[in-house]
Amino acid sequence: MPTPREDQPDRPGGLNPAALSVTDTARTLTRVGGQAITVAMIQRDIDDGAPTNADGTINLMYYAAWLVRELAERGNAAGANRGD
Repeated sequence: MPTPREDQPDRPGGLNPAALSVTDTARTLTRVGGQAITVAMIQRDIDDGAPTNADGTINLMYYAAWLVRELAERGNAAGANRGD
């Protein structure tokens, strides 16, 4: 039988994508994305306005949506700078 994770005792042996710690978010994105994502990178995004739950955990879907919006805005800004 799987043992409960210390950081999420109500989810035996698993992660809750609606409430991941910063560390688990970095680990998860590293595993699925194929490149290293660090805790510092996630924290920088939070400092820049990435959404978090009231308890400081991260909802992976909301975070992904925020990242997509940020990338789109940066792309639009870069296009404006080029005169596109």
